[in-house]
This record gives sequence, C-alpha cells and structure tokens, in this order.
Amino acid sequence: MNTHTFSGLAKRLIHEKLLDPESTEEHLVTSKRNGISFVNHLVKESIVNALTIALITSEEFGTPLYNLAAHDLSTIPKDLVDNKLVSQYQALPLFKRGNRLFLAVTDPTNLQALDDIKFNTGLTTDPILVEADKLEAAIEKFLTSQEESLGDTLGGLDDEEGLNDLDVDNTEKKESEENNEADEAPIVKFINKILLEAIRQGASDIHFEPYEKSYRIRFRTDGVLNEIQKPPSNLATRLAARLKVMSQMDISERRIPQDGRIKLNISRSKSIDFRVNTLPTLFGEKIVLRILDSASAKMGIDALGYEDEQKKLFMEALNQPQGMILVTGPTGSGKTVSLYTGLNILNTSERNISTAEDPVEINLEGINQVQVNNRVGLTFAESLRSFLRQDPDIVMVGEIRDLETAEISIKAAQTGHLVLSTLHTNSAAETLTRLLNMGVPTFNVATTVSLIIAQRLARRLCNHCRTPMDALPEEVMKEEGLTEQKTGIPRSEWQLFTAKGCSKCHRGYKGRVGVYEVVRITPQISHLIMEGGNSLDIAKQAQEEGFYNLRIAALRKVLMGLTSLEEANRITKD
Repeated sequence: MNTHTFSGLAKRLIHEKLLDPESTEEHLVTSKRNGISFVNHLVKESIVNALTIALITSEEFGTPLYNLAAHDLSTIPKDLVDNKLVSQYQALPLFKRGNRLFLAVTDPTNLQALDDIKFNTGLTTDPILVEADKLEAAIEKFLTSQEESLGDTLGGLDDEEGLNDLDVDNTEKKESEENNEADEAPIVKFINKILLEAIRQGASDIHFEPYEKSYRIRFRTDGVLNEIQKPPSNLATRLAARLKVMSQMDISERRIPQDGRIKLNISRSKSIDFRVNTLPTLFGEKIVLRILDSASAKMGIDALGYEDEQKKLFMEALNQPQGMILVTGPTGSGKTVSLYTGLNILNTSERNISTAEDPVEINLEGINQVQVNNRVGLTFAESLRSFLRQDPDIVMVGEIRDLETAEISIKAAQTGHLVLSTLHTNSAAETLTRLLNMGVPTFNVATTVSLIIAQRLARRLCNHCRTPMDALPEEVMKEEGLTEQKTGIPRSEWQLFTAKGCSKCHRGYKGRVGVYEVVRITPQISHLIMEGGNSLDIAKQAQEEGFYNLRIAALRKVLMGLTSLEEANRITKD
C-alpha cells in the first residue's frame, strides 16, 4: 500500500517513519471499530508518544499546541456542553469568549465533533490542540467532579447499597440528543434509589411531579399518597428523560402523553415490572409508575381476604364450564389481582385461556394475553371476536366499556365459555343495572351473569402496634352498624383496635386486606332483574339471601381486628 492513499495526519506519520502503511490501515480500522479517534488509539496503544503526535499535528495543521497541565480546571464552564458529547468526542470546553467556545481536542480536523457541539450549545466552536493523555485525564476529572456535584445535590446517593446491582431490561435503546442527560450516573443512581425504595416500602405507584418552583416525588403506599423526596426543580427534565429512556419512550416528544414499561432486574431470580405513563403539565411532564409484581397473582385466594363463604362462592363460579364472573370497584381497589388470582387457579394444560387487556399488567405463563390497541383497531370487541375463533375455554376481558363489548362477552358466556371481566361500579347491584343501562337485554343479564364481586382494599392494622379501642357508646355503635344482628358476629368475639404507629409500619398500618361483596345470581335475583328491578331492589334481595354488602363486609373486618373503624369509614358508607 502506498502512502498516497492516506491523507492528513496518517500520511504525515508515515512520512515521519513513525508508522508503516500496512499498520496505519489496521490502526485506522481498529480506531473506527472501537469508536475512538485515530490519535487516541495510537496513544492508548503506545504506538506513538502523546507529545510527539501532538507536535506533529500542530505542525501539520498550523494549530498552536496548548499546555493543558497549566490550565485551572476549576474555571472550566459547566453545563455548556452535555457530558455525553464531552466523553464521546473527547472535547473539553476550556473557556467561553462572547459567543465563541474554545474546545481542547487532539484532532482539530474532527469537524463532526465541532459541528455537533456547535449545534448543542448554539456557540461558534474553536479547536485548541492538546496532548491526548493530558486531555483524557482532564476529561475524567471534569466528569467525575460533575457527577459528585450532582450526587451531593441529590443527597449522597453513593452511600445507597445495591443501586449498582439494579439492571433495566430493555431490548431496544432509543437515541436522542437528550440521552446524555438521562445517562448521567447520579441521575441513574437517584432513579434506581427511588424505585428500590418504593419496592421496599410496598408502594403501588410512584408519582414524579414538576411544579413552577418545586418538584416532588410521592409513593402511594397502602392506598395513600405520601411525599418521599423533593429534588431541585431544575432536575425535572433530566429525571423525565431518564425515566423515558428506561421505558423505551420517545424522549424528544413532550407534547402528548406516552405509555411505556420498565422491567427492573432486582437480582438474577427476581424482577419487577413498572407500567409508566407521562402527562404534559404546565411546568413539565408528570410521570407515574405503577408497580406490577407478578407474585401478587400467585399468592393464592386465601391471601386476598375472602371469608370462607365468599371464597366458596368464588371457587364454585370458577369451576363452572360457562357463565360470567364480574369484578367491580373503583381504580385501585384490587380488581386486577382478583382476576389474575382466578385465572391462575384455572391455568392448567387442559384449558385454553385468552385475555384482552388495556394494558397487560402482569405476564402469566400459559395464558394468551392480548394488549388492546384502539389506534390500530384492536379493541376489546375485536379481540373477543378473534378469541371465539380460537377455540377458547376461558376468556378474560379487561373491562366492559360499551354495549358492543358487553354483547360479545354475553354471547361468549352463553355458548359454553367462562368469561371474566370488570366494570367500574360501586356495588354488585349497580353492576347489573349498569349492564341494563348499556342496552343489554334483561333476559341476557339474568341468565348469563353467575357471580359479581364488588371490592375495596382496606389498610391492614399493624400487628406490632395496634391498640385496643376504647368502648364506644351504644348509640354510636348502632349508628355505625356495629351490631350483632347486622354483622353476624357475636359480641363476645369482637376485637376492635385502632392504629398507633411504630417503626415496623406506616402510621399504624402495614399492607392491605380485601373487603368483598360476593353475590351469586340466584333464581330470585334473576326474577327481579327480569321484572326490571332497580339497584336498590336487587341490593335488598341480596341481603335477604345472606350476601354481605361492602359496608357489612368492612365492619366484619373491623370486628376481626384486621382494620380500624376509621379505615372502614374511609372506604365504605352505610
């Protein structure tokens, strides 16, 4: 190979007999493959001395050589150039004069680096030639000082154990000009610390909230939001960028809401999924993470808080070859866990189970789960139609939202399939009237729905600090509904406690317990539906047949010592 095939510095190094043509070609290919400059490669591999190559470069391109060792690094302008660009191009900002930024570089002909930094900063860039080894040391020191400064701002994150063991399982990495912010080590550690702390506290949601002059992070623990951290408000963009990178979202899109998922590997054997949603607000993007623990679907029906008779009714309905089981309640009442628990019981090799969900919250092996996507026409109704052509035994519909979905679900339940679904109603009786109000014929509702579970989640009293409750006046107990006749529990068995609070719990509560109204659709209730009875008539008939409503179910949990009267009043009303 002849030297005329080379140009610039490579040609000059061959001319100076510091390299031969064959090895020069190899070094050029290797440096490109490793993503570093030709100069840095030669210095790192000790092919050419750093000072020698700097002097040759200076002479070849007419650029003065600057002694970086004599430069006071504390005067380097911070936050002008993104750290990722500094590291990627090995270009260190030395000082700014007006709208000109002077960069220490080892290759003044690297126009790509100069142009990218010019675009990033909006400043005209001028190269200053320095020795490669001194530049590498200076950049490392500069980036380290930046990380330490940000780490101090975020509260000593380096002391947190286990943060570096966390791993985000992303199969795809999105590139953006803002990735440099999201990739900063202190931000990464801070986000990991927040996620880890949320898991430790048993939180169900994490809220990242930007405001005009402040920023706060809150956990929803046992159904109640609590403020955890108040990082500086100027970090809002960096925190959002990091979370969006982890969630595989479009990091440059801030105008519309986005949805994503994070799979966080806590250890080799355990991982936690997060469902992530962004919402553009007046002062930035609010981001909420829902923590999805697949173990919650496998903890078994006994851990959910069903009473013996309620559990029996649920199991009987699950063992039916056809019919419809509806789980109702507001958002955050535990409907998903109840449905997944039922599906997990039914999940055997003899059954074909398909689900249509929006979104799919927990992945279950052996179940065919479909993520609804209305934008491409994959609605609940369309998914159901496809399921019925796939030889199903059991179908789960994430939510019945409209008449079309309701009619197809009813049809599936009438033709030999077991259908499970949810509605957002307050009680079992209101669930039946909601279907009727959607336009489902009374005959179909009366003959198809087999079981309705209305539920809430109550905070469970801490076993370590719960305190016996002072005796209440008789008239107060009657007003609250705490009577033997209503609750069905003899007074001699009552165990009333109040919340106190200790180091093992949060304000006297630890964990939650389900409160359920489980109603089987009996012939009498079916007859009432056919006659056009309203929700009050249906609720009265259900109570006459011995099905507890939510208020009585909550009071029974109070008398069993599982929760407090205050908590029962918070989640139910008479």
